[in-house]
Amino acid sequence: MKSQLENLLDIVGRKGFSYLPVEFNLCPYLEKLYREKTGSDLPYQDYFQMPWRNLSALREDSPDHHRFDRYYPVIDNKTTIDWLGVGHRSSPASMHMTQMLHPLEHAGSVEEIDAYPLPLFSERGNINTVKSEVEALHERGLAAMGNLQMTIWENSWYIRGMENMMMDMMSDDEMAVRLLDRVTDMSLTMAKIYAAAGADIIFLGDDIGMQQTTLMSETLYCEWLQPRLKRIISEIKRISPKIVVFYHSCGFVTPVIPHLIDAGIDVLNPVQPECMDFEDIYERFGGRISFHGTIGTQRTMPFGTPADVRKTVERNMKIAGDKGGLFPAPTHLLEPEVPWENILAYVDVCRNFSH
Repeated sequence: MKSQLENLLDIVGRKGFSYLPVEFNLCPYLEKLYREKTGSDLPYQDYFQMPWRNLSALREDSPDHHRFDRYYPVIDNKTTIDWLGVGHRSSPASMHMTQMLHPLEHAGSVEEIDAYPLPLFSERGNINTVKSEVEALHERGLAAMGNLQMTIWENSWYIRGMENMMMDMMSDDEMAVRLLDRVTDMSLTMAKIYAAAGADIIFLGDDIGMQQTTLMSETLYCEWLQPRLKRIISEIKRISPKIVVFYHSCGFVTPVIPHLIDAGIDVLNPVQPECMDFEDIYERFGGRISFHGTIGTQRTMPFGTPADVRKTVERNMKIAGDKGGLFPAPTHLLEPEVPWENILAYVDVCRNFSH
């Protein structure tokens, strides 16, 4: 039997598959329920035999933990500052959403953009650690993933604020050029470290879709974001030609899929069925890219029956056919509303899927 890594590469390479793996992310409530239901002390990724593991986050070069202090002269005990310097104010009403505080929200010059202390990364202090992790995963027959799902757009607007970032781009403001370039350079450096260390997958992404339309025009996307994404992918594939590039965007992204393909992505995630029809997407693009996701977490997983979950997986696998090209999985984090029975139905239908 092929290893998890070999089988996964066959699926995303559209070379058929020996068996259908499973993959999902559990919220803390469901992770606790998993332990209660199974009695297992294993991480759920091991218990359900998922085919990849995320490599550790990279360590900054000589991080200064107080470098963002000047952007938050007043801060309360409900607010934390993340690695990018973005503030997050928590609320008991939401499990994983926060009010975001943007450190460059009031910036008015290129000089302020250039002075912003973005994290710095290098192979020093990272490459040997990551290589060791990759080797350990390969010994287990698993794929090693460098996870950089906020790559260009999201990191930039988190720092600047979405409205400001949009206005900067639409008015051809040099501040947009500088911030996007600096964030791209940072993400590229991180991606190159993972690629040089032997990662099998780089998971890039930026949420550029809403429920029924894209977040920005196709023209704006092609002018500002696609060339920078293409640069990142080109450079990491130069380092590691066989590396598989996953790309994440929630929502409706149909108009930009050709541009993502041109940028060099291999796998599109998550193809939300509430926003796009997988049969249509596969018919139009299935010969050029593969897919991961397609099992809705807005409707099917939380509110469908186990039979609905089975039917959806079987339908989508029938669309993809024997050559593969689809790794069916829930399209987002599984929240407390998802019945345990639906998770088991998803696992069971994948485990017993025959083609």
